[in-house]
Amino acid sequence: MTETWDPKRIVIIGASGGIGGAALKACEDRFPGSDIIGLSRKSSPKLDYADENTIRNAARHVGDLIDLVFVATGFLHSEDQRPEKSLRDLEADQLANAYLQNTIGPALVMKHFLPLMRRDKKSVLAILSARVGSISDNRLGGWYGYRSAKAGLNQMIKTASIEHGRRWKHGCVVGLHPGTVDTGLSKPFQGNVADGKLFTPDQSANYLLDVLEGIQSTDSGKCFDWAGNEIPS
Repeated sequence: MTETWDPKRIVIIGASGGIGGAALKACEDRFPGSDIIGLSRKSSPKLDYADENTIRNAARHVGDLIDLVFVATGFLHSEDQRPEKSLRDLEADQLANAYLQNTIGPALVMKHFLPLMRRDKKSVLAILSARVGSISDNRLGGWYGYRSAKAGLNQMIKTASIEHGRRWKHGCVVGLHPGTVDTGLSKPFQGNVADGKLFTPDQSANYLLDVLEGIQSTDSGKCFDWAGNEIPS
């Protein structure tokens, strides 16, 4: 029988966002009495992917013996930057921003937070990825920057999981696909979502925590969807 997971030190990165805020609340409900720390560009200390020093300082502020780090950040579009439908739409600065927000920032979080994870029992660092980051599952094309950045993130997760597993025998580093969630990220693209498949942030956060409660160290390096199904690379 799998031992019940009861994380005592939890860090939510991106806590000011829709899924991040919902994950923080869900952790408070599921794990009463746990030390839960929310970090974002609005928190104190702040954590900003554009400045590695803020990531380093936030990690020092949190300290060690962390059971769960949940990275609930992601960037798809803004008023000035839309997902690219064609090669004609590619611009270097926009690609760089997609990689900063979706790949580089989370990779730096792993750099500074994985050494702080608990060693003596199960610990998890989970990062929001996306099904469109799967190369083998790409049948529609488009969304060049977002797809590529999430694919890069999945490779970062896999590579970090190998290194981390050499010393953290109970450690797990995974990607998570939250489904289509009713947040600003998905708002312009919700028209084709099937009935019942547009989740509230609370629904998605709780589905993902269900997945995290069930995974083990043998799952490290993989990417799972909200229902616990592994997504191919």
